[in-house]
Amino acid sequence: MPENTPTETPRSGWFLMPMQALVAPLLAMPRVAKRALALLLDSSFCVLTIWLAYCFRLNEWTVLTGVQWLPVFVSLCMALPIFIVMGMYRAIFRYANMAAFITVLKAIAIYGVAFMTIFTALSVPGVPRTVGILQPFLLLIAIGLSRLSIRYWLGDAYQRILHKNMLAKVLIYGAGTAGRQLAGALINSAELNVVGYLDDDPRLKGGVMGGLPIYDPSDLPVLAESLGVHNVLLALPSASRQRRNEILEHIRKARVNVRTLPDLTALAQGRIAVSDIRELEIEDLLGREAVAPRQELLDKSMRNKVVMVTGAGGSIGGELCRQILRTGPSSLILIDQNEFALYNIHAELQKLAELYKHENMQIVPILCSVRDQDRMEHVMQSWRPQTLYHAAAYKHVPLVEHNAVEGIKNNVMGTLVAARAANKCGVSNFVLISTDKAVRPTNVMGASKRLAEMVLQALAAESATDRMRTNFSMVRFGNVLGSSGSVVPLFRQQIKEGGPVTLTHPDITRYFMTISEASQLVIQAGAMAEGGDVFLLDMGEPVRIADLARKMVELSGLAVRDEDNPEGDIELSVTGLRPGEKLFEELLIGDNPKTTEHPRIMKAREDFLLWPELLKKLNALNAVLDRNDMIAARAILAKLVSGYSSTGEVSDLAFTGTLKPTTRLKTPKVGEPTSTNVAASDKARWVQQP
Repeated sequence: MPENTPTETPRSGWFLMPMQALVAPLLAMPRVAKRALALLLDSSFCVLTIWLAYCFRLNEWTVLTGVQWLPVFVSLCMALPIFIVMGMYRAIFRYANMAAFITVLKAIAIYGVAFMTIFTALSVPGVPRTVGILQPFLLLIAIGLSRLSIRYWLGDAYQRILHKNMLAKVLIYGAGTAGRQLAGALINSAELNVVGYLDDDPRLKGGVMGGLPIYDPSDLPVLAESLGVHNVLLALPSASRQRRNEILEHIRKARVNVRTLPDLTALAQGRIAVSDIRELEIEDLLGREAVAPRQELLDKSMRNKVVMVTGAGGSIGGELCRQILRTGPSSLILIDQNEFALYNIHAELQKLAELYKHENMQIVPILCSVRDQDRMEHVMQSWRPQTLYHAAAYKHVPLVEHNAVEGIKNNVMGTLVAARAANKCGVSNFVLISTDKAVRPTNVMGASKRLAEMVLQALAAESATDRMRTNFSMVRFGNVLGSSGSVVPLFRQQIKEGGPVTLTHPDITRYFMTISEASQLVIQAGAMAEGGDVFLLDMGEPVRIADLARKMVELSGLAVRDEDNPEGDIELSVTGLRPGEKLFEELLIGDNPKTTEHPRIMKAREDFLLWPELLKKLNALNAVLDRNDMIAARAILAKLVSGYSSTGEVSDLAFTGTLKPTTRLKTPKVGEPTSTNVAASDKARWVQQP
């Protein structure tokens, strides 16, 4: 028999069959039918207790014959009218209380006096007098115990059914092994009530498995309304990302909240538990399969080597550390200036090292700013890293735009300090984590990251003179899902709070990739570096953020409120582009990127300044940064970074002294005066306001 045949019943659900077969239909019966059933039950007790009274009197099992049937007839004719008049059938047995039992006692007392008068006091030939005494007592015991049993049996069952009906009703998408295990795990759930399965296998449609019906997924919109279902649990851990995306696209029309199970790897340790259910991850919506990493590339720069990661406490740096740890370096050096972030990632990596049985691996947390040259050189000389991943950067576009001087210092000068220290200390490979915002940037963050790339390109070009010992490269990619700056957590929180979901522009698009896939590709790209390489990660098709927000709303069981649906639940609110924000991002400045041996990694050769010329410009930039001269700093950025064009808004908060910029100044062009020689009347426009 196939594994997912509908007749198969989960072991954990076999004991529910009597409940489903008896209790639910009984409670669903009309009130008149329930009263008739109670009358039939009491009539049976009258007959049974007469027979028992004869058996006790004669001290043997007997069969009623002749006149012995007279007490049965009399009992039925007397007891039932008395019970009806006394209101014994008006009470709801599952709620029977002390008052109901007193009513039973009174009714049987009246009945007993009449019955004993006939068969004990007056006597009937052929009927022992003791039958008139024994039978009323036996009837009291039988009816009393029946009412008590029904109270506890039906009462508890009714409360359980009532409680279960009050739980959120769910359908499980997938009637395979994972679906059956999930249904079994949810039997005693205090939150969810499984009412059936959805499965597109034609062999299963219309069947019943474990007492639960299997429905056609195309009927979901109707089922959601008729069954009151507001939740669907995806139990398809082996389904491809593209297949899950197709299913989700169909489900979103039904206005149900979708949750899912982890993939097969996460479930390999044992049976499914309720705690395995998680919110739908947005990577399920990308519809693009991750390419399995090539182990030889992962091992090349890391296995049994000393590896350093700057910015290790950040989202990208932290995931790089996790991927590196799995490969098995001899030592992993964590650099971060944020104490709490460094503490967290160090504690997590220590647990992972135990899990992967890397007992001899050293995980070294070091508090350090990448702009501190002496400290960076001292750390590298002490630990002698062979591979360095430079993820330390300020990457939040509006925040860097509002703190531009500090952003340039950290992203450009920090990269320069780290690269020089790496070369001085003999680091073999230095990989910069860059961004798609470095391409034709409209913001300080993107421009600073492009200048950081140029620093490494220039240093790599110097290797021809044998003065450089380090292989410098950089990897450029777009947004990663789950990073600290991702819109996904923000959207999810806004939906939870009832909206609105805020968009900066209705047409804004971004590239997306999962954080684990991006980190693996960074490591593999670094292993292919020959010096000065600019690697580009294939991010797939760009995603329209408004479409992403709409999908998230609809897969939460809600509707978007707009002109077509004014009664919707969540509004999509457009707030306007933030300082320095672009509508569309690019990965390449030039044309025709070269392919590499990895299908998701491309390589570009971008223009840059040679090191002697660039060094002069960097020294000039460093000088104006030390003076906190934002106007001059942006002018130098504009000269150095090809394609950099800003909004012209002076928005550095430490510079303007106000959250709302006081004026609009365009970035000076080549040859235009900077703040060092601007007229006093013009300078007054941007100095700190009182």
